[in-house]
Amino acid sequence: MDESVSKITEIDRIRQQFDYGPYPRIALEESPKEKYGVLFYHNFITPYYLKHRKVIDTNGVLILDAGCGTGYKALLLAEANPGARIVGIDISEQSIERSRQRLAHHGFDNVEFHVLSIGEIATLGLEFDYINCDEVLYLLPDPAAGLQAFKSVLKPHGLIRANLHSLYQRINYYRAQELFKFIGLFDNNPQEFEEEAVIATMNALKDNVKLKMQTWRSSEKKTPEAMKEFLAMNLLFVGDTGYTIPDLFQMVEQADLEFLTMVNWRHWDVTDLFKDEDDLPSLWAIGLAEASSQDKVRLYELLNPVHRLLDFWCAHPGNAGIPVDDWSEANWQQAIVHLHPQLRNDNVREELAQSIQTGAAFEISRHITLPAQAPVLLEPSQAACLLPLWDGAQPIQAIVDRYRKIRPVDPFTLEPLTDAQAFETVKDLLNRMDAFLYVLLERSETGNRA
Repeated sequence: MDESVSKITEIDRIRQQFDYGPYPRIALEESPKEKYGVLFYHNFITPYYLKHRKVIDTNGVLILDAGCGTGYKALLLAEANPGARIVGIDISEQSIERSRQRLAHHGFDNVEFHVLSIGEIATLGLEFDYINCDEVLYLLPDPAAGLQAFKSVLKPHGLIRANLHSLYQRINYYRAQELFKFIGLFDNNPQEFEEEAVIATMNALKDNVKLKMQTWRSSEKKTPEAMKEFLAMNLLFVGDTGYTIPDLFQMVEQADLEFLTMVNWRHWDVTDLFKDEDDLPSLWAIGLAEASSQDKVRLYELLNPVHRLLDFWCAHPGNAGIPVDDWSEANWQQAIVHLHPQLRNDNVREELAQSIQTGAAFEISRHITLPAQAPVLLEPSQAACLLPLWDGAQPIQAIVDRYRKIRPVDPFTLEPLTDAQAFETVKDLLNRMDAFLYVLLERSETGNRA
């Protein structure tokens, strides 16, 4: 068979699958307004800061949601990026219609949706600040070509979020797909007959059969609607392909892009897999000290393949900002401090106020857990000095002055706290919070010239 024909057929079958069962199957009225953790990594500010070390205003930003499905991710992007213009594309007409309905229902009008493939995005005649390609790249016959298509419409300082299915994490599902292909359930586009055949097969198998244990037992009590989505996205998933970390880096390189970081970067730290990261076997201690970021995530993948998605950000090569660890003292003196927008809400502020009033520790990580491996706590005096950030960005000296009013004396010597002492305390606090992106630190123009 001609290869181009087989690829077109595969894409058509993927389109048919999503016309039959649009994804994700989330109720039209469901709002992500208070899902701060999910909004955190859909906010363009997050990867932009990681790359450029600047806080960008999302007003007027142009965002492409490539493979928008039923529009829930487009809704997340609209909620997370106030004032941004969202353009969604998908090959499924049914999905596009649901996307339009969803965004209209939630009152967003600065959006548009097109029935369009990724290979056709240049026909839009637009350049994007941010491209979100979630749960799509692994369905393309050539994912690297997909990344190249994104690069061709990406602004010079723009960023791309994309992901691949993990071969190692989903290996049992791929074995199940091979089984159901072998017995003919992929001969036509899987629909109700094929779904019932899978359910009947799994229910008839003994409970100790490996495939049933590894792919089915946790799904037996799903609702009928949830079961249909589970089957479509796992056991009967047309076009589903698994990849590894080396595959990911090779694709990024082929597209002439630069890997930035994994989206859930804190959860790819290979040292967290050891009982005591300060007492590693010498082979590992020496090897990790010299390992590249690619090698480290590769090691994590081989040791602990728990992440379904190889979820990453990438960008045009170069133009990286200066991380705070490399700042001069002059940079620090002129720093501007921002609170991450997903923490700047009334719910978190009320929790902060209660912490200050009761003298209890404030868990700043409670609503945004992705950048942390464990709860991140602030003592009340630390939390109180950050309170003005809920009103807007502050020069670091304003926070230092506030801290001196809250803690006017050294608790050990009872001597008045000097400005230098207060500055170092606040600097250490902000440096710690910057590592989690709970606060974002910018060098002012004055500090940049130093």
